[in-house]
Amino acid sequence: MRAPISDLPVIFDRVSMVAGGRTILDRVSTTIEPGEPTLVVGPNGAGKSTLLRLCMGLATPSDGRVTWGGRADAKPTRRAFVFQRPVMLRRTVAANIAYSLAQAGLAREDRAARVPRLLAQVGLSELAQRPARRLSGGEQQRLALARALARDPDLLLLDEPTASLDPAATRSVEEIVRAAASSGIKVVMASHDLGQVRRLAGNVIFLVRGALREHVAADAFLNTPSTPEAAAFVRGDLVV
Repeated sequence: MRAPISDLPVIFDRVSMVAGGRTILDRVSTTIEPGEPTLVVGPNGAGKSTLLRLCMGLATPSDGRVTWGGRADAKPTRRAFVFQRPVMLRRTVAANIAYSLAQAGLAREDRAARVPRLLAQVGLSELAQRPARRLSGGEQQRLALARALARDPDLLLLDEPTASLDPAATRSVEEIVRAAASSGIKVVMASHDLGQVRRLAGNVIFLVRGALREHVAADAFLNTPSTPEAAAFVRGDLVV
């Protein structure tokens, strides 16, 4: 039997992104492999969101090349993206998930069984019939994760999903992320929180002014950073 096609690894080959005369990413070369979560960190404006959008295929590099599983034209059918402020459809929680399943191509007769499983996976079973736009911020983020997981992704891209959440809501989201990673999904997540790096990361991509400064194991990044910028960032100093 033919092995299933995967979007991994994602390879950045001297990728630059320029917009409005400003360099957002500057000749980034790195490889995102299957395995533990990769957290993308760096100061504001470092290029974290742009790197994730390029991973998803939502943007095209100004220069260089991104490939998925060795293919440059791979359709994002096995990738999913969760934005920091996801848009909720004017439907119930359950109907939001059913819509995502339909978009993923799941047959109508199979959706009814899948929706309750996804609701349970993100802890929203009791809110299935609530209008999605009436959920709290943390509940909306969990619903966004359920919609992403409905795609059965190989690659789950998260753009600072806990940035505006309180500690309890952050813990709930992190538990879902951890479970997704344990199931074999590759998680790539932008974050500004070093505590989150300690809790979740297997490895870290560190960006400064659009340039890749480190892509190393999380322990090495936190304990023995190899660049002055990374050392300053880990200490809590301002990096600009």
